Order: sequence, then C-alpha cells, then structure tokens
Amino acid sequence: MSRRHQIVMSDAEVADLLAASRTVTCATIGHSGRPHLMPLWYVVRDGELWAWTYAKSQKVRNLERDPRCTLQVEAGTEYSELRGVMLDCDAVIHRELDDVAALGGEIAARYGGADLTPELAAAMRAQAAKRVGLQFTERRRRSWDHRKLGGTY
Repeated sequence: MSRRHQIVMSDAEVADLLAASRTVTCATIGHSGRPHLMPLWYVVRDGELWAWTYAKSQKVRNLERDPRCTLQVEAGTEYSELRGVMLDCDAVIHRELDDVAALGGEIAARYGGADLTPELAAAMRAQAAKRVGLQFTERRRRSWDHRKLGGTY
C-alpha cells in the first residue's frame, strides 16, 4: 500500500522549504535530448522561482530551444529527514537590462545579506549586461517530507 499521500508537503511547507534553501537544481533538455542539470541561486517572487545566469550559458541555449525544465530543491541527510519539491516548469527568459539588474540585486541581497546600495545597484547593472533573468512558471508539483513518516517505512 502506497504511503505517498502521507509525505506530500502543503503549500506553506513548500514555501518554507524554498525560503530556507539556497540552491535549486535546474534540469533543461540538452541538444542531444539528455538532461542538463545545473545549480542556481534563486529568489521567490509571488510564489514563482526566479534566477539569473549568463546569457550564453548552455542552460539558456537549452531553454531558448525548449522552455520546459524541471527544478528540484531538497534538504536532509538521513533518509528519515529527506524532504523536497520537484517542479515541472516553463521558463520565460527576461533580457531587459533594468529587469535583469533588479533581479540581480534581489539575489545579491538574499545571498549576501547586503542592502541594495547605489554601489551594489551599479555592480548588478554591470553584471546584468551579460545575464538574463529566468522566470519559472510552475506546471506541476511533486513534494515529499519523510519526517512525516515518524521513522516507520
């Protein structure tokens, strides 16, 4: 008998995991049809994950060809602690310099803890010229939290 229903995370639990985690693994479809997996730092905007990366990166080339991707965020080291969320998404690539710079500022603030000073904003704008913003629109979600099993498998 499947116990899958016991380990599904609520929307609030997924939101907490995404807020606490730092890295999302992004799987795109490479030109050969094989998955291409890469880690990204991200922010959550209105429930959607957003990241930025170099415009000439392989993941961007893959998403230009096919916007379908899968994201995964996971936590835990022991089996009884494993939890995570896997999101089937469509990616939208944003190239507008002001939008990409603003996203870079959000990511810098989240990961560096810095306020968006004029100096940091200028640095993000310089970086944004070489980058794109990635907006991941969720199409399907799967989640798991083995802690809900209470140590029985």
